[in-house]
Amino acid sequence: MEYLEFELPIKELEDQLQKCLLIGNESDVDVTETCKQIEKKLAETKINIYKNLTSWQRVQMSRHPNRPYTLDYINAILGETFLELHGDRNFKDDKAMIGGLGKIGDQSYMFIGQQKGYNTKTRQYRNFGMANPEGYRKALRLMKSAEKFGIPVVTLIDTPGAYPGIEAEERGQGEAIARNILEMTRLKVPIINVIIGEGASGGALGIGVGDITLMLENTWYSVISPESCSSILWRSWEFKEQAAESLKLTAKDMKKMKLVDKIIKEPLGGAQRDREKMFITVSTAIVNAYNEFKNLSPKELVKKRMDKYSQMGVFNT
Repeated sequence: MEYLEFELPIKELEDQLQKCLLIGNESDVDVTETCKQIEKKLAETKINIYKNLTSWQRVQMSRHPNRPYTLDYINAILGETFLELHGDRNFKDDKAMIGGLGKIGDQSYMFIGQQKGYNTKTRQYRNFGMANPEGYRKALRLMKSAEKFGIPVVTLIDTPGAYPGIEAEERGQGEAIARNILEMTRLKVPIINVIIGEGASGGALGIGVGDITLMLENTWYSVISPESCSSILWRSWEFKEQAAESLKLTAKDMKKMKLVDKIIKEPLGGAQRDREKMFITVSTAIVNAYNEFKNLSPKELVKKRMDKYSQMGVFNT
């Protein structure tokens, strides 16, 4: 397990506990009481740290190298029922965008999401989770297929943004994202969005329109990353923590502003601390969300979705 800078006090206590247990196993010295004291201190430290995270620390948590990615959720939730589908039928298959069919119980779903890599080689292969236009067009193709067969759509959002390269702009990155946003507003099947990591800019919005948006506790959702915001406003990345606070990008902030619908609680220490529990929690949340919308007619579904987005940003003076 890797540790972030603010988690180092936890690492020190966990190391002490391991040494204490090792001494107890390898000698006749009774270290039971000492171990109990360290365990108590460790539990208190975890609560004090994780219950008082700043906005920037939550951004760091969303990027934790041990945090589960889209394929981890898909493989755990759908298992062997998952059938990955490839290509946009126009240019090529974008490896940063994953999509395919699978079942939770007896219900089929179309899962779509951005996939990051686990090491240097796979990060390059997945383009660091930054999709090209063909990735968004693949996503739209799969959504349209799901609509044709009456299958609900689940999107898993985890991206630092859409790929900003020249070739992506040449192939119509802006148009591809805008087209997805338009088509998702009027798709005639339920759409469930789950933010599992980073939700940055149009890269997230390209698969982020739906009937319900669920946001994991230690994730963020914003028009721009704290680092980029800091570099624009202060001409330096040194103010990224201040930028993160000002952007109001945490799950709690998003829920308060009614830009997301529900917050999915993570295990203490983040999703990476108890992956199996996190997979079960997300799976249950998806099923519950689908049950809210499965009995609506296509016309009612689209109207309710449009009303939801029309009410965003409305305020009284």
